[in-house]
Amino acid sequence: MRYPKFTTTVVGSYSVPRWFEALEKQVETGALSKADMADAQLRVSEAAILDQLTAGIDILTGGESHRRTNNRHAPPNAMLNFFWQKIPGFSKETRKKPITQKDPNVFHPAAVLTGPIGEADLGLVEEFKVVSTYAPPDQVKITMTGPHMLAKVAFDEYYGDIAKFMRALAKVMNQNYHQLEDAGCKYVQIDEPLFTVSTDEEVAAAVDAINLSTEGLSKMSVQVHICQGNYAVGADYDGQIGHRYFDTGRYPVDLICKINCDAFLIEGDMTFYYEGKLGNKQLAVGACDVQDLNVESGETIAERIRQYRWLVPEQTMITSSCGMNHLPRHIAFGKLKAMADAKRILLGSIV
Repeated sequence: MRYPKFTTTVVGSYSVPRWFEALEKQVETGALSKADMADAQLRVSEAAILDQLTAGIDILTGGESHRRTNNRHAPPNAMLNFFWQKIPGFSKETRKKPITQKDPNVFHPAAVLTGPIGEADLGLVEEFKVVSTYAPPDQVKITMTGPHMLAKVAFDEYYGDIAKFMRALAKVMNQNYHQLEDAGCKYVQIDEPLFTVSTDEEVAAAVDAINLSTEGLSKMSVQVHICQGNYAVGADYDGQIGHRYFDTGRYPVDLICKINCDAFLIEGDMTFYYEGKLGNKQLAVGACDVQDLNVESGETIAERIRQYRWLVPEQTMITSSCGMNHLPRHIAFGKLKAMADAKRILLGSIV
């Protein structure tokens, strides 16, 4: 096993201040420069790293704040637009695209692919270097949107085949992952939230693309985050009440488990699907609920993990159900501390 028992980690994003949106409007009017916004993004990243270190999280990220300019799903969205705009083949245009059957009036500004995918620097190495300035490099994880998410949400006017589209993206990712490994990064995480709204054929092609993207890595550990879109809490966030955008009642776990990786990060209540399926992989149980504005106790998180008695400590890690970008900072920090407390409780119970 790559990770010690009950290793704690985050999904990736951390609390984004509400003033991000106000700053962006100032940039748009010319009152502030893009450099001012970049400075604000760096300061938020520093705070995110400090919170994770103070709380005692084992494997941390920079909070992904540099990938977004505000606290809404507007360009450059942290999971999609930030990367699309770096990759040759995508036009500068975006078009509205519905992203969930649960909310027909919710759209994403989706990129348009008009030519072949070309080589690109996705910014992963630079991110690793920046985060490692403020945190021990051997604790730093870099997250990357998976080929399925990047392809499925975009408008494809070139390949006309999502499998080909994903494989082209995977080749770009593979080059970037090898550069990240060469830079000394120990952990990369691939994010895929759309498997439950896709056919088995499409998921199988996505699994092949993910495996292509990590081919040849020898020193860097691969984590894969599978979720169903735990994006929103409260009417003040994007006008939406907390729910899973992509929960359809199906969960293609047999296909998911064919991904070549060391650990899966999943929503806690989806843990039962993995019984008897994990093999030698580890499971980061999302026992900390990001759609709950109450801060759980460490004991509550520990108990949520204990209920899966088949999941042995050697295969168990601790995480949250999704990212924390939408949570107020004091709540996000409280949840980090609760995760670290749960680790101490669970380790103490097996001594």
